[in-house]
Amino acid sequence: MTKATIRRKASMLIALLASVLFAASALAQTTGWISDHTHPPDELRLMLTGEADANNQTLQAVLDVKLADNWKTYWRSPGEAGIAPELDWSASNNIKQIEWHWPVPRYFKQLGIQTLGYQSHVAFPLTITLEHADQPAQLSARLRLPSCTDICVITDYPIEMTIDPRALKIEQEAMFLFNQGLSQSPRPNNDVHVSASYWDDAQQQFIVQLINKTAWQSPQVLVDGHDVDNEFFGKPRLITGGDSESSAGHLLTAIFNVSNWKGHVDLSGKSVVVTVADTTFATEIATPVGATPIQTKTTSMIAMIAFALIGGLILNVMPCVLPVLGLKLNSIALQYDASAQQIRASFIASALGIITSFALLAGMLTALKMGGGSVGWGIQFQSVQFIVLMLSVTFIFALNLLGLFEFRLPSRLNTWAAQQGKQSYLGHFVQGMFATLLATPCSAPFLGTAVAYALGASIGELWVIFIALGIGMNAPWLLFAIAPKLVQFMPKPGVWMNRVKIGFGLMMLATTYWLISLLSPFFGVGVVWLVGLTITLFTFIWLVKQYGRKVFIPIIATFTLGGGTVLLIGSLTADHWATPTVDDLNWQTLRSDTITQLTDQGKTVFVDVTADWCITCKANKIGVILQDPVYSELQKPNMVLMKGDWTTPNDNVTQYLHSNGRYGVPFNIVYGPNAPKGIPLPVILSEQHVMEAIKQASK
Repeated sequence: MTKATIRRKASMLIALLASVLFAASALAQTTGWISDHTHPPDELRLMLTGEADANNQTLQAVLDVKLADNWKTYWRSPGEAGIAPELDWSASNNIKQIEWHWPVPRYFKQLGIQTLGYQSHVAFPLTITLEHADQPAQLSARLRLPSCTDICVITDYPIEMTIDPRALKIEQEAMFLFNQGLSQSPRPNNDVHVSASYWDDAQQQFIVQLINKTAWQSPQVLVDGHDVDNEFFGKPRLITGGDSESSAGHLLTAIFNVSNWKGHVDLSGKSVVVTVADTTFATEIATPVGATPIQTKTTSMIAMIAFALIGGLILNVMPCVLPVLGLKLNSIALQYDASAQQIRASFIASALGIITSFALLAGMLTALKMGGGSVGWGIQFQSVQFIVLMLSVTFIFALNLLGLFEFRLPSRLNTWAAQQGKQSYLGHFVQGMFATLLATPCSAPFLGTAVAYALGASIGELWVIFIALGIGMNAPWLLFAIAPKLVQFMPKPGVWMNRVKIGFGLMMLATTYWLISLLSPFFGVGVVWLVGLTITLFTFIWLVKQYGRKVFIPIIATFTLGGGTVLLIGSLTADHWATPTVDDLNWQTLRSDTITQLTDQGKTVFVDVTADWCITCKANKIGVILQDPVYSELQKPNMVLMKGDWTTPNDNVTQYLHSNGRYGVPFNIVYGPNAPKGIPLPVILSEQHVMEAIKQASK
């Protein structure tokens, strides 16, 4: 091979490699990571997603910024100090505009100064508009990026990229970061609007009220705008509440303390931009500052606390709690000759158990809210594991009360308990926790309003309401703790206690049957019926063996073998108990998207959102829905009946509840030509309420 041939082939190889390298760089669509050796904590890159809109001559890009350790950068309005990031692209060719999308920031406070921004990592979506979509463009830009910890550094980063809109390809990582950032950035949302705003010059406060078509979950509100460059809107106080229960979760009031380093602030006649975000959306609304004072309903939280106290008190007489109250009454009788200190301590232990359960519920709901999950009163009964745990505990308690075995502590613990008093305080604590967990399938007047408010309010308000519920439920227990001498009004211990103990055991056994019936959606009717029958036979045989042919054996036998089985079969084979009227109503599955169409046709729609584990739902059905005149009214040709089943998790039903500001069942509402938005009914139904709502909604 001659030298000329070798040189020619080498030149061809070099040209081929050069073309491959050029093609690879052209298709990379990223600047790669850019850093500055004078400030190592920050690095960034610009990436094209590969998506373009030929009609609008736009393409998508994402500015990916990483910040080391505790370094932060700022939002477009940085707060009391700092400056916003800035992109200067004036030296670019064939680029008409670059729109910067800002993800909703977090509040940071350092050295007493409040700022808004991002920590560790943030992806800024960019929309690039070309002057000529069929020609290459050259992006020549300079990014001024401030970053701060205890010190602040401003660094300029050069960004160079050749863009050929004809050679774009989809980049998965860039697409992910772009969509992630865009989902956290404000976008138009017709469901949210500003209903009122007001500048209180005397208090130097800006107040804005927002209405959401669906109920608020964990809202965040920010204010800035071109007219208020020097003003700082501090972290607002948020109040969720309306004039009625149905609007309680839809109205949001934000109160901002406004300051200016120049001194006095005056927002009169100015316009602001309100940015509001919740668990599923972020949007911004430009609005003029109003001059009409706003009623902020600052007493709503106090009213809701009062509702929670009353609702918690009512829980003590709910059917599921009665067996546990029976246990407590039994323990009261046994403490007839106990000292005041021992009685007080036992009731305080029970009260702490109740408060602990409500705190656990609040913690669970807080985690769900922060994670964007569905929240609601009694949702733990949608979990098969929770139901199995509860029925196991109730069955063990029932067997213990019926005399199958006695709870025995280890000798050391037994000695310790004896030294503390005649009963273990741990047992009283467990009784309190158990009573609370069994109460959650029930709703009641005041309770539903308080819970709806709590689940639609801030995390702090949720905890306040749930602790108030616990205090309300604690009221009877605390009464004995305050006045231990009340125990002396109880009958003295004697033979009667054995029979009362049997009664309490049967009540606990009935609760076990009910919990077993809740498993049918998970395991099927046959399996659950077999488990229930096995428990019934076992209990009956034991009672006969234990108590022989005593006078109360027929009662026990009738209840366990007869009543228990009927209760089980009735609750499993139909969606109701042994009811005065068979539920043969023409129920349809809830489809909220068809309600408007039906009311436009002149129909009246009755919606029943229920669950098998909801005791109040059963009471409403037995006492009102399946009784005349409501039963006959619901059978008329112009009526459409829709049922939302929340026995097991159902996203459609959950969303429907939340859209109406509700977080638990039962929920009933009537729609019609004269009430297209619906007439919500009370938690506990009455014939009068249902009939009046149907009459009002219908033509």
